[in-house]
Amino acid sequence: MSRPIRLEPSLREKVWGRTHLAPWFPDSAVKIGEAWYLTDRELPLLVKLIFTSERLSVQVHPDDGEDGPRGKTEMWHILAADPGAAIALGFREPLTRERLREATLSGEIEHLVNWIPVKAGDTYFTPAHTVHAIGAGIVLCEIQQNSDVTYRLWDYGRPRPIHIERAVPISDLSVHPGAARPVPIGASHETLVWSRHFVTERVRLEAGEEFSPSGENCQLWIAIAGAGAIGGEAVRPGDVWLLPEEGAQPVVTGEGASFLRTYVPE
Repeated sequence: MSRPIRLEPSLREKVWGRTHLAPWFPDSAVKIGEAWYLTDRELPLLVKLIFTSERLSVQVHPDDGEDGPRGKTEMWHILAADPGAAIALGFREPLTRERLREATLSGEIEHLVNWIPVKAGDTYFTPAHTVHAIGAGIVLCEIQQNSDVTYRLWDYGRPRPIHIERAVPISDLSVHPGAARPVPIGASHETLVWSRHFVTERVRLEAGEEFSPSGENCQLWIAIAGAGAIGGEAVRPGDVWLLPEEGAQPVVTGEGASFLRTYVPE
């Protein structure tokens, strides 16, 4: 049986990040906004933990083939949220493209997007073309296509480029459906997101419980709470493990553990 591979987190300093990172990482002297989980080869999926103390830009991502072969569809699973924390997904009501352009130039777009209050355990699916922003006071796990193409529509006056000519033509002008509704698979196993780019499940394992996963393409296990082990290797919150794609799979065990399991469907 091939052994699982622990992906190395790469911490990225951001002006909107935070210094308090526990329990996922030790606290930092500088503001950390993102932890990217990397290995020695490029994977089709990229996992990040995102830590916010300020709002991120209002932005949108292209789909496959629009700015390179791979677009950027993503999802967010909320790990922690301060009271009143919110994310923006889509618009409060449908817009015309001309109205979107005007609102982007004036900054009014910040008030036209639909800000949704969030809490730990919520999941949101953000397909390419969805106008979105992450608010302050949030820790979330982002699972995305491995692409970093972002078009900003608004950045609250920060001195960073705005990409109106690229962003406005591809933006979905409709109302987003809101939080994903988990679909139970078993007593402690549920599907959170199913798309052509990735499937994400939540698996909860109490003391002594085991889970034997099937082999999948780019199967990543993200430890989000509690303690457990994968193939006998101890895991803690903030760990991300890559499982072999074929052959016998390592058994996942828990001691009150909660995982996100994500993979690329056939």
